[in-house]
Amino acid sequence: MSEVKFGEMKENVVTRKAFTLSKARETLKDEVIAVLGYGVQGPAQALNLKDSGFNVIVGQREGSASWDKAMVDGWEPGVNLFSLEKACEKGTFLCYLLSDAGQIAVWPTVKKYLTKGKTLCFSHGFAVTYRQQTGMVLPDHVDVVLVAPKGSGRSVRKLFLQNKGINASYAVEQDVSGNAQQKALAYGVGVGSGYLFETTFKKEVYSDLTGERGVLMGALAGIIEAQYEVLRENGHSPSEAFNETVEELTQSLVPLVAENGMDWMYSNCSTTAQRGALDWLPRFKKATVPVFKSLYKSVASGEEAARVIMENSAPDYKKRLDKELQAMGEREVWQVGRAVRKLRPET
Repeated sequence: MSEVKFGEMKENVVTRKAFTLSKARETLKDEVIAVLGYGVQGPAQALNLKDSGFNVIVGQREGSASWDKAMVDGWEPGVNLFSLEKACEKGTFLCYLLSDAGQIAVWPTVKKYLTKGKTLCFSHGFAVTYRQQTGMVLPDHVDVVLVAPKGSGRSVRKLFLQNKGINASYAVEQDVSGNAQQKALAYGVGVGSGYLFETTFKKEVYSDLTGERGVLMGALAGIIEAQYEVLRENGHSPSEAFNETVEELTQSLVPLVAENGMDWMYSNCSTTAQRGALDWLPRFKKATVPVFKSLYKSVASGEEAARVIMENSAPDYKKRLDKELQAMGEREVWQVGRAVRKLRPET
């Protein structure tokens, strides 16, 4: 581990330089890693592990769209692609990457294959943290760990192929073997993590649910739509409103923040932009802090979890979700976005 200073605090983090890929392979050399689920995180983690030289199989419901996708990605039925039950039987290191609702639904099946000596790995703390609502009581004779890449499955795979990696958190809920932490770190290195930082199942899910509902998705989309609508109401063209709201954000400013930080991005903008941003930042912060406090309270109380479980388990949820996403796509701002992307210069 390496001690790194983050602001005024110091953290112990694990880098690929300290915990090498060869060490990760050695740690998991006797394990059959069974990636259960091939939806959002499953493809990226399974393919990254396979490309990194680990013994990986995929468990998925045969005949499903995800089964077909796994075959397109090169997984072979009967060789390294199996039903969930068969993968659970063959695997010694089970990576539970189904959706939260899916994990609840098939838990009785998975649990019976968690024999002594196996490891159960999650990429989300939801099921374990909210176990009173999910009903997922962990058997006490297996290691239980978490490795949570801080990005979508697409980003995890894309950055791996670019040899960049994406940061991940890790946690140990149960250490029966005495080697659970080493196994979690090895798995994290195998999926291509840039560096790994320690957390708990509870902290992971609290921060994750807050982030998704907040800055990463909910707040971002809400603020974008609000600014776009105000510009349009004041006579600005769709192209102007979109470019000043979304295109410049995603194509110019966010990459600068990612490269060297927010202060660096500010220092590389016009003096007029700098002054206005510095003046208005406190007003936006003051307006949104109460919203974030309310959001975090909702996450910590289990209210958000209860809603997710109820909604995602409903038989008509997929149909209603598709309708909601269609409605989002039909809003003018995102229709304009599709047109603008087509007008970008070809590289």
